[in-house]
Amino acid sequence: MRTQAADDYQRIEKAILFLEKNHHRRPDLKEVAQSVNLSAYHFQRLFRRWAGISPKRFLQALTLERAKEALKTSGSLLDVAYETGLSSPGRLHDLFVNIEAVTPDEFRKQGASLTIRYGFHQSPFGECLVAVTDRGISNLAFVARGDRTKVIRELKKQWKHAVVVEDESAAKAYAKRIFEAKKTGDPLTLHLKGTNFQIKVWQALMNIPGGRVSTYEDLAAKINRPKAVRAVANAVARNPVALLIPCHRVIRKTGALGGYHWGTVRKKAMLA
Repeated sequence: MRTQAADDYQRIEKAILFLEKNHHRRPDLKEVAQSVNLSAYHFQRLFRRWAGISPKRFLQALTLERAKEALKTSGSLLDVAYETGLSSPGRLHDLFVNIEAVTPDEFRKQGASLTIRYGFHQSPFGECLVAVTDRGISNLAFVARGDRTKVIRELKKQWKHAVVVEDESAAKAYAKRIFEAKKTGDPLTLHLKGTNFQIKVWQALMNIPGGRVSTYEDLAAKINRPKAVRAVANAVARNPVALLIPCHRVIRKTGALGGYHWGTVRKKAMLA
């Protein structure tokens, strides 16, 4: 069942796409609102409900200049108080996340002894797949253009010899904890399949403070491999758990936002 947040995101995504194509013209609020078939008044309300801030403040936060400044000061891209008292859906409040890597034997056998259960759920950033083992969350992937088969195919490719079954109820409890961000007192565990190097990079990603950004060079330095920038970038790109392992918070040292496995528009939305 679609949620209000998911419906809101569909329009927000469309608006960001419109702005990407027309940024050189600097369209005003009315024109952006028209691109998603809303009045300026209703679009403003929608955006505040979704992001907690005005569209203008949001867009200012995503400029190249602001990104460069954030890198210099280790600051937030959105270093302002939320005027409505709400907080951005990209902030994961009160969630403590642990990483548990698969054993060397499980890694070698490509998950042969594991059962992966997955389900599709709505989120503030569109539909996503959440997959779990009996030890925690193994995958969180966003669905692009409604293509569920692609994310299922990627899941099965990563866990080649695991039993992969659709089970909405098994994943639903995890999805609610991730996106509703309610206090439970219990940590979320990520059950990850990766090399030792990849696990180190993913742990470093999780140490990026909420609302902050980092570069590939910074991550390489943090894991004491300053010359392994390209390898770090590859590990970031192979992150299997979107949002919880915040690979969207890595930008280029020039301040450019760079690419994102689940789409650059979604990355811009999540960075706030």
